Amino acid sequence: MNTSRLLTILPITAFAILASCSGGKKQETVEVVEKPQVRVETVHTQDVDQIQEFTATVEANITNNIAPQTAGIRIKKVLVEVGDRVRQGQKLAEMDNANLVQAKIQLDNLEVEFNRIDELYKIGGASKSDWDARKTSLDVARTSYDNLIENTQLLSPISGIVTARNYDSGDVYDSNPVYVVEQIQPVKLIVHVSESYFTRIKKGDNVNVRLDVYGDEVFQGKIHLIHPTIDASTRTFSVEIYIPNTNERIRPGMFARVTMNFGTENRVVIPDQAIVKQTGSGERFVYVYENGHVVFHLVELGRRMGNRCEVISGVSDGAQVLVTGHNRITNGMEVEIVK
Repeated sequence: MNTSRLLTILPITAFAILASCSGGKKQETVEVVEKPQVRVETVHTQDVDQIQEFTATVEANITNNIAPQTAGIRIKKVLVEVGDRVRQGQKLAEMDNANLVQAKIQLDNLEVEFNRIDELYKIGGASKSDWDARKTSLDVARTSYDNLIENTQLLSPISGIVTARNYDSGDVYDSNPVYVVEQIQPVKLIVHVSESYFTRIKKGDNVNVRLDVYGDEVFQGKIHLIHPTIDASTRTFSVEIYIPNTNERIRPGMFARVTMNFGTENRVVIPDQAIVKQTGSGERFVYVYENGHVVFHLVELGRRMGNRCEVISGVSDGAQVLVTGHNRITNGMEVEIVK
């Protein structure tokens, strides 16, 4: 074999050997996944005041709708106006007395007839049944007359303020009350409290009341009545609160906010940054760091205190909760904690 031919064969042989050594396989690459970096905070329990706020509308302590017993009576004269203060027993209106005059004439005649038969009965000139019949007629007429007297003069049964007048002098009474008189010393509020507090609330407990019209000014109220049953549909019970209102600054219809303190509970408190709202619902959750992973925890929140919030359930004492990096993680993901 000559030298020139040998030089031609050697490169080809070398290439074949290299090809066989590589095995025709492609080189594999390993992709390194970087863990999301997050910050966590260790949370603990502390005593938390169980303060709850309720809303209510101010009501008069007593409301009286004042009207005669029967419709169709003409109102002779109205004597007081809306906004007037009235005393118990004060005359508010005079009604037409034509029926009263007729009733008085009838009553007088029945009394004369009864006196006559009473004398005869005493000497045996009248039967017991006749005496009983005349006596019954007289009693019925007297009762009717007394009722007409009450309906001829409308008197206020309470001391208070006139809040409505529905007729003028000369009108005929039909169905609406002639006057509405309300007692506003004290006024009352009715709030609906969760059944979980039923054993913690007591008659005579003090509460704080704020009225929107008076801003942050605090009025003192007292629990006057606790309704003894629970509403099965709402799981709440009604509580009546009295406010003395000696200066009459509080008026029926005002919007009120009632604050009650039900003592303290030892609860976990977490920072606001840890709370995440679940999209499409009102539920809240936090991510808890456990063994290198983050775990989704649904939480029930209680009272907010500045930039922190009470947790009723869902997070235990000593847990590490995420305070940054929520938008880059999912439930169960491995993360790296940074200071």
